[in-house]
Amino acid sequence: MVGGDLAELALLWGGFPLLGAGAGWLLAAFASWAAEVPWRPLRRLARWLTELPEAYATVGAVAVGVLAGLALAGVATWERLVVRVDVDRVSLRRGGRTRELSRETVRAVHLDGRQLVLLGPDGGELVREKSDLSGRRLRAAFQAHGYPWTTQDPHRADWRRWVPDLPGLPTGADALLRARQDALEHRRRHDASDLRRELALLGLVVRDEADRQYVRGRTAYRGVDPTDGAPRD
Repeated sequence: MVGGDLAELALLWGGFPLLGAGAGWLLAAFASWAAEVPWRPLRRLARWLTELPEAYATVGAVAVGVLAGLALAGVATWERLVVRVDVDRVSLRRGGRTRELSRETVRAVHLDGRQLVLLGPDGGELVREKSDLSGRRLRAAFQAHGYPWTTQDPHRADWRRWVPDLPGLPTGADALLRARQDALEHRRRHDASDLRRELALLGLVVRDEADRQYVRGRTAYRGVDPTDGAPRD
């Protein structure tokens, strides 16, 4: 299984509460100034602190900061990608949702920047997940069970940046890409994911760079040498 290591967990569960405690102490120390800032939630909290005895205000603010840090650590841990690689299947877990893929459906695995990509026999993307996991650990896990790891996208030459009315697209694809562009710009991630699946039904693969979309058609995996080079961490 490939997940966050102990150092990362220690940073999340130790660092975030410490940062929260520090922020709470600063808020208590400068409560009079913070009571005049434009942001209403902070202003209300600061004014409440100014009404308390100094010792209680400091302890209360630090405690709230620690709890906020623990909450952030919990959310970050919940949202971490965890990959389990077995001989017959791959499972990916994030946010309480698990997706499993059988071994025979995976024809290539690679990293695209900080995204883990699993390709199917027809060149379509079975998985494209943002990941902060170690590239070396991922590579070792997949190769140890016989999965073909490639050091670069086998279809890197096929990608085209989408612009409205891009020629050569299947009928209906441009309208879907326009709607998906709007979803990306307004941070509607679920809509963007749904539209990606709709485009896959038309034979198109989509990847994003910032708010830009790149598209290619599905083509069979080309068998790039999986032993050349090594992924970066």
